[in-house]
Amino acid sequence: MCSQRQKPCLALELLLLFHLVWPTSTQGPSEHRVTAISGTNVCLPISNLPAKYIQLTWFYTTNQKILEWESNQTLLFDSEFKGRVSLGQNQNLCIHNVQKNDSSTYILRVLTDSGTEKEWHTRLEVYDPVPKPEIEIQKTQEVDNRCHLQLSCRMPNQSINYTWYRDSEPFPTGLQNSVLDIIVEPNNYSTFYTCQLSNPVSSKNDTVYFTPPCKLGRSSAVAWIVTWLIVMVPIIPGLLWT
Repeated sequence: MCSQRQKPCLALELLLLFHLVWPTSTQGPSEHRVTAISGTNVCLPISNLPAKYIQLTWFYTTNQKILEWESNQTLLFDSEFKGRVSLGQNQNLCIHNVQKNDSSTYILRVLTDSGTEKEWHTRLEVYDPVPKPEIEIQKTQEVDNRCHLQLSCRMPNQSINYTWYRDSEPFPTGLQNSVLDIIVEPNNYSTFYTCQLSNPVSSKNDTVYFTPPCKLGRSSAVAWIVTWLIVMVPIIPGLLWT
């Protein structure tokens, strides 16, 4: 808080408040975000394209041109996109067989018939489908009628999210990593333990089942039931309310 004698401080607070709530034209162009699975085809969306323009250019980076359109003719530049790109509806950029290294912020620059230039940004993130995990039972140790479980679901060189479930309920956030390390007591054990790998475009899981006091195993039927539960539990409340 500023005191009455601190007029410069009050002025600064007002200036900061004005900056936070008042839109400014110095910010860059709005950015669309698109996610895609590697090997698929994707078109980058463009909105509010001017009704009249004389030239448009798509860029992979600020300096690398992909293609240019002018006078109803399209010029493809020499790049890794040659043979994999085309102009779609509304002059959006369509990329065929996208790969992870295609991830970038794409830029569209349009020259209008009045001589002004407008710019759009679209962020493309390409992901490989996550591999199917396999839970590794690293430790099962019974001590004083309690069971120490240590389960691993580690995937090397993968940028993925880990989610562990006990039966169909997820564990707390603090336990969500590649290794699940828990103490199971007779009154709080779960029948199934599931590791789910996911990224923005896919998810897969593996399940082991637990028999007290300290035994883990696998069952394809059990794994199928758990997979069904994990998928359906978030959906069922919505169905009941419809």
